This record gives sequence, structure tokens and C-alpha cells, in this order.
Amino acid sequence: MSNFSPPSRRSFLFASGAGVALAGTAVAMHANSKEPALKLDAYKPEYFNADEWAFVLAATARLIPSEGDGPGAIEAHVPVFIDRQLKGYYGNAEIWYMEGPHDPAATPDRGWQSPLNPAQLYRKAIPAFNAACTERFGKEFKSLAAEQQDEALTALQKGEIKLDPELSLFFATLLANTKEGYFADPVHGGNHGMQSWKYIGFPGARASYAEWVDQHNVKYPLGPVSIKGERA
Repeated sequence: MSNFSPPSRRSFLFASGAGVALAGTAVAMHANSKEPALKLDAYKPEYFNADEWAFVLAATARLIPSEGDGPGAIEAHVPVFIDRQLKGYYGNAEIWYMEGPHDPAATPDRGWQSPLNPAQLYRKAIPAFNAACTERFGKEFKSLAAEQQDEALTALQKGEIKLDPELSLFFATLLANTKEGYFADPVHGGNHGMQSWKYIGFPGARASYAEWVDQHNVKYPLGPVSIKGERA
């Protein structure tokens, strides 16, 4: 995501790893035009406060934009997924090893390098990043034009916007959570209507998919099924 110009839907899917095995079919898939435009106004966040929620809506919308031939983060309910994850055991790092020392400069294979759990990371990083945006652009992130939002996220990604060392994982965590929410089973709040699965041709939780594993570049003829048995 150099210069943070919004990636094409296809390049994002392939870069995330989810589209690699389906490269032969993803090029032919399109979002289901029957999906209604998603309105999140009625959703009451379980973890985020109003300012945090506004930021997550704006940031995820730039990480996976709605313009393109597939669903964006907003259409896929990605903010809902992140909110619910931070409210639960992931956000609280309940089963993580969190003892120090922590080295913000460590390579990713060294694991989580912050004394903050993910929920605390979002809570502290969002106002810090908003303050940096205000200093740089004169407005908080949610109020910036799309091009400025992309510029701000790029600067955060590259370390040009400096946050405290304990917040250094924020961009990587936000991006990872956005991808997770985009491809997760809808039971977790994201991938609304299984739109992302339909777009890449993923069968979901179908028990009868085994015979298709070795049939490369062959379009799977059936729509996805969720863990709860919902069909798309």
C-alpha cells in the first residue's frame, strides 16, 4: 500500500493471502448487487466510544474502500467486527503472554511488543493519531478529505507520524483487524451477508467442499454457507 492510494479490490485480496488459492476464480467474481447499502447508524458499539467509532468507520473505509467491483469494509460490517473483538477476550488479551520487556523495534516473529492489550491500544492510539492529524492537517482524521486520510494513514504506516513506542503496533493491528473482519464468518459481526466470501468464491463452512480442493482454477458452483448454516 505504497503512498496509500486505495488498492484495487483484487490486489488487496491477493496481498492479504485470502485470494491466493482462489486466484483463478476471483477475477470473475463481483459483489452481489442485491445487497442493500449498509447503514451502521443504528448499531450501538459495545466497546468504542463515539469518537473512536467515528475514527474506525473512517479508517476502515479507506483501508478497504467501497469504490470498486466488490464490497468495501463498511458494506462488510468490518467496524462491527472490530468493536466486538475488542470487547471480548481478544481485546483483553486474556490468553496472551503480556509480561515485559517489550521492544517496539522487534521483528513481527517476536510476538506482541506492547504492554497494552489490543483494546487499550485502540483507546490510546486513536486520540493520539487524531491529535497528529489535527497538527498536520488542521482536522481530526474523520473530518479529512479522502486523499488526506490516505496520506495520514500512509504516514502512520511508514512511521512518519510518531506515536509513543507502546502505540507502535497500532497501524499493523488496525490493518490486520480490518482484514480479519472482512473475511471472518458473519457470526463474528463482519463479512456481512457473506459478501466477501461471495466475491472471492469461497465456500465458507460447507462440509462437502473437500472434493474441490484439488480442482484449481475451477469456479465453485455453489454459494457460501456460514457456521450458523446461513446461505448466500
